[in-house]
Amino acid sequence: MKWQQIRELFPDQFVLLSILDYTEQEDKKIVTEVAPIRVIPAQDANKSFFSAEPGSIVYHTSNEECVIHLRKDPLLRVRRG
Repeated sequence: MKWQQIRELFPDQFVLLSILDYTEQEDKKIVTEVAPIRVIPAQDANKSFFSAEPGSIVYHTSNEECVIHLRKDPLLRVRRG
């Protein structure tokens, strides 16, 4: 399904999605095809986000696009000051 279809079926909700297709642009993945797995209650969204299986994501349907921002080196720390 397209992201817009998910937004229409599950308005203003967190949804666990299986990512079927995406395009990659520099530091982000723009998800183009998904399969809904289930609605996630708001109080469980954070826990579900961090326990999602690879290839799945918890995302809120208030977002116009389903975009995953990538970190090139997540272990790199920037020292300030």
